[in-house]
Amino acid sequence: MAGGRLNDRVQFRRATLSDDGLAQVEHWGDHGAPIWADREDLGGQEVWAAGQVGARATTRFLVEAVPFTRDLSPRDRLVCDGQSFDITLIRAVILRRRLLEITAVARTDT
Repeated sequence: MAGGRLNDRVQFRRATLSDDGLAQVEHWGDHGAPIWADREDLGGQEVWAAGQVGARATTRFLVEAVPFTRDLSPRDRLVCDGQSFDITLIRAVILRRRLLEITAVARTDT
């Protein structure tokens, strides 16, 4: 990781469903308080789908493994430095202390 220091603030977001009169709609809101993380940008790629080209960047975050972070899942999102990330993988990492590694993808073309 990028030095192993938890020096970036991340905010997790979770969707709730509400009825807009026609259908159930997802609304994303903050989930818990911001926490410290270590961020490592892994790279990007262009994706061609449905006749359009999009750009995505993959990033890995390390966070302390506490009850709050152990409850996170790929259904959640996170925000770091104003950029929203879709979580793709969460796995436990053992170093000097228990940590979770969160791999996430952000669109960079929007």
